Amino acid sequence: MTKVLAYGYWEAKDTDDDLEKEIKAKFKAGYPRDNILFQEPRRAILYQNGERLLDADLTKPDDLVHVLDLFFTYRPQAFDAWERAVEEFSSRMPELGEKFGKLVKAERAENPKYAAAFADFLQLCRASLNPNLAEPAVEEMIIQHLLTERIFRRIFKIGDFMQRNVIAVEIEKVIKALTARKFTRDDFTKPLDHFYVAIEQAADTITDFSEKQKFLNTVYERFFQGFCVKVADTHGIVYTPQPLVDFMVASVEHVLQTEFKSSLADKNVHILDPFTGTGNFIVNIMRRIPKAALSHKFREELHCNEVMLMPYYVASMNIEHAYYDATGKYEPFEGICLVDTFETAEKQQREFDIFNEANTERVKRQKAAPIKVIIANPPYNAWQLDENDNNKNRKHEEVDRWVSETYAAASTAQNKNALSDPYIKAIKWASVRIGEAGIVAYVTNNGFVTGIAADGVREELAKDFDLIYVLDLGGNVRKNPKLSGTTHNVFGIQVGVSINLFVRKAKSKR
Repeated sequence: MTKVLAYGYWEAKDTDDDLEKEIKAKFKAGYPRDNILFQEPRRAILYQNGERLLDADLTKPDDLVHVLDLFFTYRPQAFDAWERAVEEFSSRMPELGEKFGKLVKAERAENPKYAAAFADFLQLCRASLNPNLAEPAVEEMIIQHLLTERIFRRIFKIGDFMQRNVIAVEIEKVIKALTARKFTRDDFTKPLDHFYVAIEQAADTITDFSEKQKFLNTVYERFFQGFCVKVADTHGIVYTPQPLVDFMVASVEHVLQTEFKSSLADKNVHILDPFTGTGNFIVNIMRRIPKAALSHKFREELHCNEVMLMPYYVASMNIEHAYYDATGKYEPFEGICLVDTFETAEKQQREFDIFNEANTERVKRQKAAPIKVIIANPPYNAWQLDENDNNKNRKHEEVDRWVSETYAAASTAQNKNALSDPYIKAIKWASVRIGEAGIVAYVTNNGFVTGIAADGVREELAKDFDLIYVLDLGGNVRKNPKLSGTTHNVFGIQVGVSINLFVRKAKSKR
């Protein structure tokens, strides 16, 4: 697991600085005292657990080695508890998931009120997200909500999120019916109490918002790896490392300035993350927008979609907390939709509500928006181990037709199965959605760069866009067994990765 907790802080000063005065000023400003090193070229002062532990003379090699050893080997007690709890949680999750699943099934059989609420929710999910959804997959969504709601509430301290979020309102109706008869939420989550406590204690040590994001993403990623293995496999639950997000957002800003004489903060630059995961791209963009422009951008020109319930919650809270962090005001983010992005392309899109009226209106507003920037980490897994899986990737007639009539038709390959990969569909969808001028920035499987079946993709991209930038990060462990997914791949996965910017400057050439 990637370490995302802050183990210490190092404050470096110049020889002209008065180190004692700097320490007093930093502590007055609220700097942590658990493990912090104040250093100027000849001297270092180490604080641990609120106490001054060492005043080192850095001109002496033994002092230098000693202070660095103390600083780098320090491990907060809460972090050890957190790591032990995460390991146990991950290993026990299949067993607990089965136990909770049996409990929910039993309640459906014995509790008419819950059975009716579940039936309504199942119909909503099938109509809104995927007509192939089986009952066990929807039961998993309910269990996810029960197991993770406490974590989100504690970390972000937005107490009324579940009462104000348009999707949470719907699932809360089901939860109330589920817990109305013979057990409470606390009864349901009691087996994981020690895990929650460890998370909460570790979360309480994190004050920086970006670190809080990394922390929550790690909790969430581990949750899915343990609890929803097949869902994680279908949707590619691997979240984008912050350095990649930084690079991609900065690259989009550079291209906007050089090619379009505009910026991410400008009015009428609508931005969409169609596969938002936990919302890191939108949050990164928000933190680059001047405060004077942020309110308009937040309310009118930032858009994102997510098709799974838990990341939708995380993204909503991430984005809303980023706005609160910047402005001091809490507002629900109305630019996020719980929807399958590919479904928005269907010509005969269903007219009934997508989850509820509020979410439907958000989808309609997004579809009417003149999107200038699409930025995302699309799903990447085209292959299912079992065609009978409840979670198998759904068909999307319109996007599949676009791929067939362009990428597949232009390909000279005999075997074109690779063109079924969702990331290929995502590229085609974006090339249509971006309109007459704009930027598509994706981090994807790099198979399309040189793959035989993707020759038609490359040919069509050259027609569709005026500028194409590809940063091939390599890391294809399957092709090169000497590589390691954990050390040679930016996501720690088996397939290679590339960052891609597709720029359309003029009227569409399609």
